[in-house]
Amino acid sequence: MKLQLFDQQVYVQRRNVLKQSMGANGIIVLLGNEDSSMNYKDNTYLFRQDSSFLYYFGLDVAGLAAIIDTDTGEEVIFGNDLTIDDIVWTGTLPSVSEMAALVGVSQTRPYADVKHYIHKAVTGSRQVHILPPYRPENKIKLADWLNTSLEDVAGRVSLQLVKAVIAQRVIKTPLEVAEIEKAVSISVDMELAVMKYARPGTREYELVAKAHEVAIANDSRLGYPAIITKHGQTLHTHYYGNILEEGDMVLSDIGAENAMHYGGDLTRTFPVGKQFTTRQRELYDVVLNSMDHAISMLKPGVRYKDVHLQACQKLAEGLKAVNLMKGDPAEAVAAGAHAMFFQCGLGHMLGMDTHDMEDLGEQYVGYTDALKKETAVFGLKSLRLGRELEAGYVLTVEPGIYIIPELIDRWQAEKKFAEFINYDVLNTYRDFGGIRIEDNFLITDTGSQLLGKYLPKTREEIEALRG
Repeated sequence: MKLQLFDQQVYVQRRNVLKQSMGANGIIVLLGNEDSSMNYKDNTYLFRQDSSFLYYFGLDVAGLAAIIDTDTGEEVIFGNDLTIDDIVWTGTLPSVSEMAALVGVSQTRPYADVKHYIHKAVTGSRQVHILPPYRPENKIKLADWLNTSLEDVAGRVSLQLVKAVIAQRVIKTPLEVAEIEKAVSISVDMELAVMKYARPGTREYELVAKAHEVAIANDSRLGYPAIITKHGQTLHTHYYGNILEEGDMVLSDIGAENAMHYGGDLTRTFPVGKQFTTRQRELYDVVLNSMDHAISMLKPGVRYKDVHLQACQKLAEGLKAVNLMKGDPAEAVAAGAHAMFFQCGLGHMLGMDTHDMEDLGEQYVGYTDALKKETAVFGLKSLRLGRELEAGYVLTVEPGIYIIPELIDRWQAEKKFAEFINYDVLNTYRDFGGIRIEDNFLITDTGSQLLGKYLPKTREEIEALRG
């Protein structure tokens, strides 16, 4: 097995920055992930290492943990070497000490020693800094190591560590941007394969297979379960059994995660036939105009929440032009009426996670102490990123229009936003589906840069590709 790693100094420097940020203030515990069994111990899901562990220690291997002592500077990786019984099944793999040396760590210990190391820190009244665990087995370990209940683990999370990790990972270095570009370009090839293969009579799962084929052929995997559906109004559907028919649209939201575990996240919506219908053309252009306006606003100093709201207003203006909305678009957005058509946020951070660092908390990743995340307003509460943009951020822009019959019925019965929504016209669109267009951007010193190879997105380009 050959480990995919950056140069050793990259990891050393990242850990040094973290130690400097935390100050002499106890120990940092970073847990790697375990293999996760599907139905018995040796039949596991595809392994995915914890992203923060990868960021600081780089080792894409199950069963590891690491501790950084911010007072002494000591760094230790904990893990168990393979037994001869293991080697029979896996072949020879590097020892824990050999792997640790690759990332600049000289000390290693058996995994069981983590508990003793943490217990010693606790009895010495030292701070133990942990990140929020999202895997049940890691939560159980932390409860044991900290001698506390499972319910109390969340209260032991170190906000100082959370903020320090986010402050580092949120600014992408040129090395990271290059990896994201690779992943986005593979994602482009995945989308092209899907768009070229689709035709009446094809099942959605055949398109999913094409996406996987391209990813695997490029030493990658899907960064998240594919959303490839003729029912684009369902935001996160993973059912792939529908048969494509003339007149349908396919919404394809897919992204590659490359060997270094950086990802892309792209969406295109295209007709199953050679051309969009009249209604599909009209609403596609509404979404694209909203996207173009949002992209034009991307630069340091601009709040992404404001970009989102401006994109929503452009959607409302376009929907009014086709008689689906009425009244003043700005007032409609301020009231929240646009959320009949756009129920989610405009975008999110992107990096080693599709929703980058979401495990650390949306309030801390996408917002600030001064700008709190909305938790009650429908639509706006789903905006994962609202904070002021900075050079080095990588993010998605993904406006959409989603015609959800159940939402129409609920709001119409309540006469909700009747002054802004033309329900009589909207009900004739009940079987429309949904449209989303999504690209990935780097915030530069003066604006933004589209990442990856160009993927056709105008209506004319899509129809030319389909023809």
